[in-house]
Amino acid sequence: MADTQRVPDKPGQPPALAGLSLAQNSQEQIITPFDVTGGIDAEGKPIPIDYNKIVDHFGSKRIDKALLERFEKATGHKPHRLLRRELFFSHRDLDLILDKYEKGLPFFLYTGRGPSSDSMHIGHSIPFSFTKYLQDVFDVPLVIMLTDDEKFLHSPKLTQKQCHDFAVQNVMDVISIGFDIKKTFIFIDSDFFSSEEASAFNANVRALSKRKPNALRNIAIQSATAFATSWPFIFGEELKKVAQIGCLIPCAIDQDIYFRQCRDQARPLKFVKPALIHTQFLPSLRGTTSKMSASDPDSSIYMSDTPKQIQKKIGNAFSGGQETRELHRQLGGRTAVDIPYFLLTYFLEDDVELERIRDAYESGEMETGEIKKKASTLVQEFVREFQERRVVVTAEIKDEFLRPRPLQYKGSDFQTMLKLERDAEIKSIKASQIYRKDKLELVRAFRLTKEELSTLLAEAEK
Repeated sequence: MADTQRVPDKPGQPPALAGLSLAQNSQEQIITPFDVTGGIDAEGKPIPIDYNKIVDHFGSKRIDKALLERFEKATGHKPHRLLRRELFFSHRDLDLILDKYEKGLPFFLYTGRGPSSDSMHIGHSIPFSFTKYLQDVFDVPLVIMLTDDEKFLHSPKLTQKQCHDFAVQNVMDVISIGFDIKKTFIFIDSDFFSSEEASAFNANVRALSKRKPNALRNIAIQSATAFATSWPFIFGEELKKVAQIGCLIPCAIDQDIYFRQCRDQARPLKFVKPALIHTQFLPSLRGTTSKMSASDPDSSIYMSDTPKQIQKKIGNAFSGGQETRELHRQLGGRTAVDIPYFLLTYFLEDDVELERIRDAYESGEMETGEIKKKASTLVQEFVREFQERRVVVTAEIKDEFLRPRPLQYKGSDFQTMLKLERDAEIKSIKASQIYRKDKLELVRAFRLTKEELSTLLAEAEK
């Protein structure tokens, strides 16, 4: 078994975020965007990450059975396996996003990644694969951010060029997840910020920074991405309307720190608070006390790994099996700490088969070698399919995803949807309300032409 020594993603934690972490002393678990570990118990042994404790401390809500039932009823789709197995386990205002969906009101998806290597690992693929599922189910626009600037600032050994080169390669990886090019805009921070199309985005960054002058700039940058007015080429320039468009952010729970601050600033700036849905971390191959890390190659399976590399890594992964075959048959395997079993929970679609494997392994009927073989085969297939898609992602396809442009969904451009919403709002005004309002007020409120105003008053008179 490999040891479980923690290797942080980044060497330091900015002071502005220190007070928001889950760490109170050296023995408690640490959950920040820069460091994730389950902590140390009183005897000095590493302990697994406690997600119930995170929910209680961060103040988010558990995704319960009732919310999953509502999700399925509203969308007509069976919840993703990551929802069914509580791997996406926590949320902020997912119920309000379902309200919008049921009413036909617009919202968009937003997720991202900090490019720390030239290839994503399978842990990085989890939020992106789930986001693709949400894009397919909700049929909404998606914005994806690659934070090469932040990665450079917090990685002393990386140059700006390295971080940008990683971002370019990661864009190709992200595209290979299978996103719809007509509904998806991807941007690399260092390229987009200086572009002509970034003026509205940069204005929102400045507005956020002014309200929190001592906060880190990357918090304002990640927050601005969640507001629809940052994207006039997607949502238009009717600011009052666009400001009411919601946003759903699928992300790992360590990113919640950023977006709590974003949500705090939304209402004073007259924006809608973004909703969040949080995933657990795919554990390190070393054990359940930390997550897979791009800065620790032995902890991760990369999307560029060969079948032999995957087999070897899973063969060496931390096991919940007993020390001898006799003990294993007597006591059974410990799925709560077994990394190959964790891989099956993330990547095996069949719930019945997963339960059968769990029962067989915990009873001692299935041995460690067999469960590792099953996990290896499954992950090899997942990576192989990804690599087949990756090969056909050309520079031209990449450039189109990166090009600022209008996005489409539900067979219509977004501006048409906004117009339908505006028309519905106008029609909902009661005749008594219309006569109590000044005509000029109506014109200003709904940007009506004289002809539209006359028509509206005539309909109210009827």
